[in-house]
Amino acid sequence: MSQGEQMHEGGATADHAAKERAARARRVEALDGFAAERDRWRTKNAFYYRSIEELARFVVPEGARVLEIGCGTGELLAALRPSAGVGVDIAPRMIAAAQQKYRAARPELVFLVDDAEQLAAPELGGQTFDYIVMSDVVGQLFDVWAAFRTLRRFAHPRTRILVTYYNFVWEPVLRLGEKVGLKMPVPQQNWLGMPDLKNLLELAHLDVIRSGTANLVPRHIPVVARFANRYLARAPLLRHFALTQFFVARLAQGGGPIPERDYSCTVVVPCKNERGNVDAIVARTPQMGRSTELLFVDGSSDDGTVAAIEPHLARPWVKLIHQGAGKGKGDAVRKGFAAATGDLLFILDADLTVPPEDLPKFYAAIAEGKGEFINGSRLVYPMEGEAMRFLNLLGNKFFGAALSGILEQRLKDTLCGTKVLLRRDYQRIADGRRFFGDFDPFGDFDLIFGAAKQNLKIVEMPIRYRDRTYGETKISRFRNGITLVRMTLHAWRKFKLAY
Repeated sequence: MSQGEQMHEGGATADHAAKERAARARRVEALDGFAAERDRWRTKNAFYYRSIEELARFVVPEGARVLEIGCGTGELLAALRPSAGVGVDIAPRMIAAAQQKYRAARPELVFLVDDAEQLAAPELGGQTFDYIVMSDVVGQLFDVWAAFRTLRRFAHPRTRILVTYYNFVWEPVLRLGEKVGLKMPVPQQNWLGMPDLKNLLELAHLDVIRSGTANLVPRHIPVVARFANRYLARAPLLRHFALTQFFVARLAQGGGPIPERDYSCTVVVPCKNERGNVDAIVARTPQMGRSTELLFVDGSSDDGTVAAIEPHLARPWVKLIHQGAGKGKGDAVRKGFAAATGDLLFILDADLTVPPEDLPKFYAAIAEGKGEFINGSRLVYPMEGEAMRFLNLLGNKFFGAALSGILEQRLKDTLCGTKVLLRRDYQRIADGRRFFGDFDPFGDFDLIFGAAKQNLKIVEMPIRYRDRTYGETKISRFRNGITLVRMTLHAWRKFKLAY
């Protein structure tokens, strides 16, 4: 590859990294903007914050060693009365306020500026804690999966991790509260349901010990609030409407290094008229496991896609096959899987709406034994710009709910293009394809139905869905929507009426 081509690919990677840094800087700036007002907001919503302190004190005994992630100006950490407490926050002004407030009066408390997804501050090196607290912070994280895995470095086998977060059914109420001045308008990145958080904890090899709800009435109403929160917030039906959801977790299997199998990988990229994305795909697709090959399957592109791929074929790990007379992404994926040499098969959409940088998460989920069929989910984190139109979003939610009931495995997003499985398991799906028939032009339902029929453990990996930056979508909402409805009915007949 020429020096010019190397520079072009390096530029694609650098542009992506610069975009991530800019997003992080905006997040820090937004949080820093509320540092001076945080005490005022806590006073205004004292009843809510006291209830969170009561919950945390119930879980965390006085005198423990405590690490709080997203500590803000330090009030919750101070209320826990640890023998040694470290508070971490990404916002420098928040930490400065906490240091000023507690430096003299509470010398056992230390406050550090650090990112929850990295926790690289030298002062943290080598420490472990009895309790790790993340209160109302997961909504502000860019990558909750990374943050949960990072926590493992600071936990010993008896460490307990407390995570609290808002119930997503309260989102409209909280948004309204921000607009009318009843709630501090801190930007929330994510609205995570309890199943989403439990899944992310499990993917990080954290066992959930207990979970629950609190704060059915989060503002002080004499008699009513205390009664509702004490006696009704955990009742079978009403608990679904409580504001606070929480988990207590521990290191799985007593901690220690996570065992990982070593696989070779093939990343299959079905593409048609995606010339502008080729260089970025090659530059940004990571090497995983023993080896990684990148296999483009071209569907008769007429925009120069093949010409853009050909210079990269000088690298032995980049390959190209032609779809030929076949049509549709499903056919392209099958041809790619048939030509693959890796133990582990990945699908990466050429539009780069799923970042290639996320593929190691999918690798880890299988290599670490968390699942056998890893399905990307775009419906956990907020989407970028116009990455998915409203009707598409509704359709995805509908098909996810329908297939979860039919297949009896949780699926939030059935139509995310990124899916990963072992080649030997794919061969079983291919061998059993006659049970369903060759009916799926997209390939998503074909693989999901096949995985369920082969009793593979399906696990969803949350990803951030990005805007397409080159080319046009190949999806027709209404025509393809009718096809998807037919396939859903087909699955219902095959799964629910077969025995």
